Amino acid sequence: MQMNFGLKLSQTQKLVMTPELRQAITILQLSTLELDQYIEDQLLENPLLDVGEDDPKVDEVEDKAEEKEDSNTDDSIDWDEYFQDEANSTPIRVQREQKEEGVGYENFVSSTPTLQDHLMMQLHVSSVSKTILKIGEFLIGNIDKNGYLSITTKEVAKILKVDEDEVEEALKIIQTFDPAGVGARNLTECLLIQIDQRGIDAPKIKELVINHLTDLAEARFSKIAESLNISVSEVQDLKDILVTLDPKPGRNFASLNDVCYIVPDAVVEKIGDEYLVIMNDTISPRLSINSYYRSLLSSEDKESNISKFLSSRLDSAMWLIKSIEQRRVTLHKVIQSIVEVQKDFLENGLIYLKPLTMKEIADKVGVHESTVSRAISGKYVQTPRGVFELKFFFQSGLDNENGTSTSSESIKKMIQEIIDTEDPYNPLSDQKIADILKDKGISISRRTVSKYREEAGILSSAKRKRY
Repeated sequence: MQMNFGLKLSQTQKLVMTPELRQAITILQLSTLELDQYIEDQLLENPLLDVGEDDPKVDEVEDKAEEKEDSNTDDSIDWDEYFQDEANSTPIRVQREQKEEGVGYENFVSSTPTLQDHLMMQLHVSSVSKTILKIGEFLIGNIDKNGYLSITTKEVAKILKVDEDEVEEALKIIQTFDPAGVGARNLTECLLIQIDQRGIDAPKIKELVINHLTDLAEARFSKIAESLNISVSEVQDLKDILVTLDPKPGRNFASLNDVCYIVPDAVVEKIGDEYLVIMNDTISPRLSINSYYRSLLSSEDKESNISKFLSSRLDSAMWLIKSIEQRRVTLHKVIQSIVEVQKDFLENGLIYLKPLTMKEIADKVGVHESTVSRAISGKYVQTPRGVFELKFFFQSGLDNENGTSTSSESIKKMIQEIIDTEDPYNPLSDQKIADILKDKGISISRRTVSKYREEAGILSSAKRKRY
């Protein structure tokens, strides 16, 4: 076989992940609070970035980006021409203006006490010995956020080198504190403590808690009634008493690790018959180019090290500003498209929420599906119906007999409404619920009803039945 050498020209397309593209992708998927922190980090790294001065115009950012893309051999930019207009109108400021901050009333608001703070306060006002006080402080430090003791008394006695009876004594004192049930080692002990503190004297209730909690959770009332030698209706009455107790007595107290603030990235306001999307730009600072370094760049020799450094920093600053603006525009388009699709939900409520996919929004906006996925990740929007995560509006659904479709959240809401109106002594089975939905034009199987019911946290008909 003869082998020959030859030259051949061909055109190919490939995606090159430049640092600027990576930055744009990163900024797009940041939430409002994360973007604010990201900008603060960039302000520390790049001296040309500044806050509070005249913002560079979007047209200038885009023109500069196009100029850089068109330049293949000569990367030099005429900074004198670029800054000509702004240099004449904006005075040079060497230092950033410090804005005097007023004192807000929120600075004087005390923090909410944690469960440990609440228990420590009660322990220190109790009349106990120094040894019991020391043991009690150690026990309180080992109570989890739900109010349960996360260590055994034997381990405490070994660590503190005290007698286990003293540990039990300290624990008994803590179990008398508020909230009722705190310091318990398991659910059974927690419920028994609350029964004693509330003075509940219903017959057989302690025996029910000690021996039949699992049967009670599975609604095996007949088995419990036979074991306790009482009627099924009495078992139902005892259960009604138990559900008034708190299985997690510590959850009503603040936990510093669980604090989560949600700042909506956009606000949807109804003006007339239309819904207007307003981007929340109040959290993130507005970036600009520092006037001092801008004038220094104009006056320096283009071949000097200072000019080269400032030029590279300016490129980075302008790309950051452009990426933030591109994020704002993309997010606005995505939210506006979602609002147009889900207008019936905003008008009438959850039942009218429509099925929606990211591909549909991507086609409407004119971007790739992955861009929509990044744009909605961790983002929230404030609507007249409340604050929702953008992913909430993307729901799967079922096709109706009339050619329309209904979202899964709407079906869950319908199932909840049907169950709310059922006879508690003769609850509806999943098949009956499926038949009711079919009469409303929603073709759904019994298994799908069971799936949606469980996702909504609704018990089965056997467990909902009252006697």
